[in-house]
Amino acid sequence: MQRFFNNAGPIKPEMHYHLPLLQRLDWEEIQQLMREQRYFVLHAPRQTGKTSTLLAMMQALNASGDYACAYANIEGAQAARGDETQGIPAACSAIARSIEDYTQNPALNQWWMQEGRQHQAQDQLTQLLRHWAKITTQPTILLLDEVDALVGDTLISLLRQIRAGYAQRPESFPQSILLCGVRDVRDYRLEQEGAQVITGGSAFNIKAKSLRMGNFTEAETRALWLQHTEATGQRFDEAIFAELWEDSRGQPWLVNALGYEVTWENRAARDRRQPISLIDYQTARERLIQSRATHLDQLSDKLREPRVHGVLQALLTGEEDSLDNLTMDDQQYVEDLGLIVTRPGVRISNRLYQEVIPRELSWIAQTRIPNQEQVWYIDPDHRLNMPKLLAAFQQFFREHADSWSEGFDYKEAAPQLLMQAFLQRIINGGGRLTREYGLGRKRTDLLIEWPLDPEQGMYGPLQRVVIELKLLRGKLDAVIQTGLAQTLDYCRRVGADEAHLVIFNRHPKVSWNKKIWHKPASLEGFSIGVWGA
Repeated sequence: MQRFFNNAGPIKPEMHYHLPLLQRLDWEEIQQLMREQRYFVLHAPRQTGKTSTLLAMMQALNASGDYACAYANIEGAQAARGDETQGIPAACSAIARSIEDYTQNPALNQWWMQEGRQHQAQDQLTQLLRHWAKITTQPTILLLDEVDALVGDTLISLLRQIRAGYAQRPESFPQSILLCGVRDVRDYRLEQEGAQVITGGSAFNIKAKSLRMGNFTEAETRALWLQHTEATGQRFDEAIFAELWEDSRGQPWLVNALGYEVTWENRAARDRRQPISLIDYQTARERLIQSRATHLDQLSDKLREPRVHGVLQALLTGEEDSLDNLTMDDQQYVEDLGLIVTRPGVRISNRLYQEVIPRELSWIAQTRIPNQEQVWYIDPDHRLNMPKLLAAFQQFFREHADSWSEGFDYKEAAPQLLMQAFLQRIINGGGRLTREYGLGRKRTDLLIEWPLDPEQGMYGPLQRVVIELKLLRGKLDAVIQTGLAQTLDYCRRVGADEAHLVIFNRHPKVSWNKKIWHKPASLEGFSIGVWGA
């Protein structure tokens, strides 16, 4: 069977293009931790390759003959919603079944079904792991996945029962346990949903180390895609790789999903004699965004969490001061989810997330904007008439800003989101809208790419338009001067031939007649339209 890019579930090496799984982290360090009988944590954002790596670890450890190792996913215990009398038995059942499956020894699962269930929930896991260690000739190692899916008393009980047997390792308890999840299992931050602290002391103070699995490097991203060329002979335009890196920043699911989209969902590319162009890639990228695939849908669901809200709102508005009221834990939590990176500065993790997040936040607005049709804004030469489009937005914003802004969870970013929803409604299916954000930049950069030849579409000549969005902070003249310089800088970076600066005045006592205006401006010989809203 020809291998392909994996966009769902763990890697199967015989089926999927993949990088060496044990090279994703410091395998030598992990083996040393296990030899030292340590209990430790591995965490990474969703769909980063954690499960694939844990399974590869288990296979390598069992193949060595030195250990009896089992992988177990206990996410099913989440359904107990913090009730340990249901959650712990569910976790124990999953662990007992997994040990039978991966060690080919049914004895422990039989003991669990016949005797283990009779113990109190507060002692079931300790007794299960104790029995496993006693009936197994080699030292036992447990790789426990989705630990942070548990909440409340179930999570506390699980951690404390593991701690209760720690001193009896390895003769009467696993020699080493690895806890894996999206977040680190912090000693003093055991929380229910909504960030309510539910224990004041440590439930897992035996943790030796927290390891974090990172994304692919740029070289690894390229190497993974070139496995397709090596297997099929199909070539990628060299220009794709720089775009792929900016879009994904090596996030493993994105790298694989984009690969699958461009090599398979694009039916023309199934003919492996056909090279894949940059436009093919950009079209595939847009299809992936519009598909609202499971990974992207899960990411969007996190946007409603209060801890995520504060961090992302600051990024969407560019207002660095918005972070002042946030805790370090909140920022770390959003980074653990994979939504942001903090070095060298705080920003949304990759360019594709920059597209997905505002689209998701403005989705309802985009689909319900009335009386706007793409054809109204297309000139006979098929150029977008941007002055006409922006004037229409000014009127729309005047009529609906107050009522529609109330419908946004991210109210501080409502003007920018409403503008993007309006543009997306007009451009959707015709051209492409790209966004850039940066904390402290106090602006949002938008780039419209519009095809000038309907037959060639995005493969032909393009109209490139920059729109810079700013909130009015301070004196208008100063904001305009700063905004013009920022707009021109962005135009030069992206090669735009037309530019507009939109300044939102959110002061409630200023009338709409004073907020809505338009005037031409220029900087260094480049014409820029300036619009008030």
